[in-house]
Amino acid sequence: MFIESFKVESPNVKYTENEIHSVYDYTTYQTTELVHESKNGFYQWTVKPKTVKYEFKTDTHVPKLGVMLVGWGGNNGSTLTSSISLSALPTSIVSYNHLGNNDGMNLSAPQTFRSKEISKSNVVDDMVASNRILFESGEHPDHVVVIKNIYITNVLDGDSKRAMDEYASAIFMGGKNTIVMHNTCEDSLLAAPIILDLVLLAELTTRIQFKAEYEGKFHSFHPGATILSYLSKAPLVPPGTPVVNALSKQRAMLENILRACVGLAPENNRILEYK
Repeated sequence: MFIESFKVESPNVKYTENEIHSVYDYTTYQTTELVHESKNGFYQWTVKPKTVKYEFKTDTHVPKLGVMLVGWGGNNGSTLTSSISLSALPTSIVSYNHLGNNDGMNLSAPQTFRSKEISKSNVVDDMVASNRILFESGEHPDHVVVIKNIYITNVLDGDSKRAMDEYASAIFMGGKNTIVMHNTCEDSLLAAPIILDLVLLAELTTRIQFKAEYEGKFHSFHPGATILSYLSKAPLVPPGTPVVNALSKQRAMLENILRACVGLAPENNRILEYK
């Protein structure tokens, strides 16, 4: 079913001829105030979440685009699986690709292969650095990327690629669990929808401006478009910004920012009405 228009009727959103205005209460826990209190001889930590009111305005007309930085590589294939597997305390990750097309020919050059190796490795590096619960300082899983340009008739013809990935992880009482995956795909057909989504969402984000209640004027998103990290292997972020590689968090960030643009509360998946 094709939907030509979408409109939210709410006191938090107002539509004009050229813009959509919305008001959004943003409750954050990253800047939560922790208060150490003493009551009746017992000490406790009191968590005080902070709520900041934001205003969003979205231009309904398509402007001329500038330049946005998103990240390295499309978030598809085996690298996508790597980002998910890192929640299972991996001790080693080995990625082996057979490429039987121009992609494989290009990656046979050492300089080109190095860019591919960096983009795949950055996913692991970023997720390890952002998760100090599973990984201590200096701790890192072994990660090896091997890419071979190989032509086998009737096996790797056209745009086909074969990926073999092995994930070894630590489990209870010093045990080890190993997951081995085999994937055959047509690379360009995986990447093309990601590029289309990236273009559409990048254009949309250039039309969104917002401000916090303590800011005097509206401003656009940073050119380092963290909002689009869901579509990238190794997202690029502005200095000092935490890198989020967890796929579900990346998608939730994108969805909830778009919900804020029309005055809707973030999706929290509580479905209390069914509890």
